[in-house]
Amino acid sequence: MPYVIAEPCVDVMDKSCIEECPVDCIYEGSRMLYIHPDECVDCGACEPVCPVEAIFFDDDVPEEWGGYVASNADFFVDLGSPGGAAKVGRTENDPPSIKNLTPMNQS
Repeated sequence: MPYVIAEPCVDVMDKSCIEECPVDCIYEGSRMLYIHPDECVDCGACEPVCPVEAIFFDDDVPEEWGGYVASNADFFVDLGSPGGAAKVGRTENDPPSIKNLTPMNQS
């Protein structure tokens, strides 16, 4: 898994990364975005445009967000590899580890 989206994206989903992704591998769940581990070409275009700094190379995910590596993979267990996020659109496919989080970034 080249890149992973972590906790700062939960309940934010700015989507700047989606616009930058040349291979359409960033999928939208109900609470956060996910990078498909097999569709990502490891270009890194998504990382610098994320306004909340939620995207990390998998080996660089901060320790406190290490569980997001598994959460990103879990998102695709049932979804599989559809070959592009645009044709899938938003899903309710968040894994339980994300669905059950306390709402974040609420004022």
